[in-house]
Amino acid sequence: MKASAAQVGAAIDRPGGDVRLFLFHGPDESAAHEFSDRLGRAMGSDAQRVDLDVAALKSRPALLADEAASMSLFGERRYIRVVNGGEDLLPAVEQLLAAPVAGNPVVVIGPGLKQSGKLVKLSLGASNVLAHACYAPDPAQAARNATASALEQGVRLMGDAAGMMIEASGGDRAVLAREIEKLALYLDAAPDRPKDADLAALEAIGANLSDAGMFDAIEAVIDGRTGDLGSDQAVLDPAMTIPLLRQLARRLIALADMRSEVDQGLGIDEVVERRRVFWKEKPATIRALRRWSSAQLDTAILRVRKAECAMLVPGTAGAVIADAECLMIARAAARAG
Repeated sequence: MKASAAQVGAAIDRPGGDVRLFLFHGPDESAAHEFSDRLGRAMGSDAQRVDLDVAALKSRPALLADEAASMSLFGERRYIRVVNGGEDLLPAVEQLLAAPVAGNPVVVIGPGLKQSGKLVKLSLGASNVLAHACYAPDPAQAARNATASALEQGVRLMGDAAGMMIEASGGDRAVLAREIEKLALYLDAAPDRPKDADLAALEAIGANLSDAGMFDAIEAVIDGRTGDLGSDQAVLDPAMTIPLLRQLARRLIALADMRSEVDQGLGIDEVVERRRVFWKEKPATIRALRRWSSAQLDTAILRVRKAECAMLVPGTAGAVIADAECLMIARAAARAG
């Protein structure tokens, strides 16, 4: 069934109920991962997270229900996570919901899933599923969320500190959470000994995450400016490559949604106005909608998702994967233009 963020949070904080599946769709992938991490904390420090591959579930749909019903060797609590889920997961989810037993909760993160798709519709109609659409909050709500998250660690964000952290993190909640942790350590803050954090404290820990280079690099990829891409990426901290890929994916997904409206007959300028695109971003958005087709955007989104998954595997080329993928997509954009 459809669930608000508050409903999802309440169920996640008390795992073990009737909810078999938490489905997170919508472009704000960082919010989905935050919910998944929150479930892990609620399950306990000894809980085992089982990550299942989408390709494996496509070839073996029964695997999801099997893992949801199985017990760990030493009796630890378990939960199942599937990232980058798409419509290919439909048979696996159908078997999970129909299974007689499923004691381990399942989290599916599918930022590319469509509201009108079969998987989302199935989840919305099932009483043992909580489906939540993750969208980036408006600036005011984002600041309130940042302030609340900081307070949980004993950090009181003062003045414009919350807004600066939101802007610096690019809205990525995982990045924001790490910066709040750094602030708490720097200030020696905790829930029982709260400390104030102002702009001077942010400067002291070097909270300049956006490194405007990240956003310059993303626009260079979208515009197909391969010549600019190298210099934009060069200024990035290697630790920012995962946030870079996630922000790039969010940008591509937003463009894909707008391009689908163009394909349905709306004019590009009309779509940009309907979506209330920020005025500074309008020229780049219009160029992108003229340059990219829906099929090309879908392919680019898939490539970015695969690159992120590859980077998370130990022993891989790491940041080199992100650099190479961004360059490949930029070259494709240049040819399309």
